[in-house]
Amino acid sequence: MHYDVFTSRAFAGNQLAVYLDGRGLSADAMQAIAKEMNFSETTFVLPPEAKGTDTRMRIFTPGSELPMAGHPVIGSTFALARAGVIEAGRERFTFGLGVGPLPVSLQWKGSELRFVWMTQLKPTFDDPIANPARAAAALSLPPKAVTAGQPVQVVSCGVPFLFVPLATRRAVDRAVFDRTEYAALVDSLATRPNGVFVFSAEQFGARGHRIGQHSGRATVYSRMFAPDLGVAEDPATGSASGPLGCYLVRHRIVTNETAGAMLSLQGVKMGRPSEIHISIGLRGGEISSVQVGGESVLAGEGTLYV
Repeated sequence: MHYDVFTSRAFAGNQLAVYLDGRGLSADAMQAIAKEMNFSETTFVLPPEAKGTDTRMRIFTPGSELPMAGHPVIGSTFALARAGVIEAGRERFTFGLGVGPLPVSLQWKGSELRFVWMTQLKPTFDDPIANPARAAAALSLPPKAVTAGQPVQVVSCGVPFLFVPLATRRAVDRAVFDRTEYAALVDSLATRPNGVFVFSAEQFGARGHRIGQHSGRATVYSRMFAPDLGVAEDPATGSASGPLGCYLVRHRIVTNETAGAMLSLQGVKMGRPSEIHISIGLRGGEISSVQVGGESVLAGEGTLYV
């Protein structure tokens, strides 16, 4: 099943291939299929392996297997609901992933699944990099493009990403990934990130990117590059959106009052606008929960011969 994820309309969002029965396929075969599909990710559903989970799921990019990813979880939930594996009206389902059990909560309109929230791990923050200009160079941008007073750092809610805050949406659009500069930067980091996530919290004006139903109120405008995973640019990155929300809360780019309802608009530059909803729960001033949610649209179904 081919889904477009983090969108309410077809041919936007992030493409996902879902194989509802991966039994009998080796890891090498799954990797070859993911490379053949050439989407950011491909998922394979398997019988549950761990107590407390409803199914096991493996996630592959064209280049490697991932322990967890956001749009594969959201999109696969929609696929399983359409296939009847998840019965209509069910409110909770738990995937077994490489990071362990990962629950999702489901919102329905009658018998139709309308929205899915996935729960991510609480965040870990690496120390900010000492020289933000190195991150700017990795994006082919001048040093002044990086927002003053906001750190460049690796944050993870299960999968680490390097977050680079940029002053304007125009700078986000102008970013061009430089492999050589990025490789030198990554070699200096304590944690190797899965990609570099750039974003701007610049407010959307009259010419703002009003692509979808909610994009006029987007909290940030973003892009993500992960060539090491075989993904030159990702239209929507759910596994980076949880850490993004935590970054925004930690560095007070959003208020505690708005932490539970943030929106990242990603993929516009590459022609696949995606709306990723983020909800960060707080207790006693500390992050207590991380949720990422969105919609999905079925774009096609087919058969692959192996």
